[in-house]
Amino acid sequence: MTGPRVVLAEDDVLLREGLASLLDRSGYEVVGQAGDGTQLLALARETEPDLVVADIRMPPTHTTEGLDAARVIRQERPDTGILVLSAYVEVQHAMELLAGGGGIGYLLKSRVADVEEFLDALQRIARGGSVVDPALVRELVTARRREDPLAALSERERQVLDLMAEGRSNAGIARRLWVTEGTVEKHISSILTKLNLHEADDDHRRVLAVITFLKAR
Repeated sequence: MTGPRVVLAEDDVLLREGLASLLDRSGYEVVGQAGDGTQLLALARETEPDLVVADIRMPPTHTTEGLDAARVIRQERPDTGILVLSAYVEVQHAMELLAGGGGIGYLLKSRVADVEEFLDALQRIARGGSVVDPALVRELVTARRREDPLAALSERERQVLDLMAEGRSNAGIARRLWVTEGTVEKHISSILTKLNLHEADDDHRRVLAVITFLKAR
């Protein structure tokens, strides 16, 4: 039995090979490696992977080649999990990606250095969840703090919101904050009430609701 099949797209050969080695050791099957968006699309169509890990910026222009390819892959193969990596917090790019539904993630490249966190994010995407880099959440909150409903949230509720945006379940949030699941449920209920958002059972819908709300402010 082999693990999820992955295509990697990154023009930095050392980083790409390092990721490939990490994934191989972690039970994934790397079925292709690409150095630009065109190669990524060709490999995705040829190998039909379960997951795609791609840099947003690749040759020839180093702007949105990886993101553009990810959009096409999502259109052609909606069940393919996609994780994009970026050197910087790029809010607009992240929003465009996250609007594509479940099984999608956005992480800063610096997050890859935390191997356990990176692999955990990849596993959640493979299961159809969403992963949002905490730095993106902080950027959105900071940019919209003035005269924003988020100001009504307590410090603990902000912590819960950060973890919600990462796609974590109530149990996962409870473990991170050393509280009970019941306490987490109360915090989430309060957050959704203060943000005028309807409650939803699905974690991914909660993430999209929070991100959509932040984007609209």
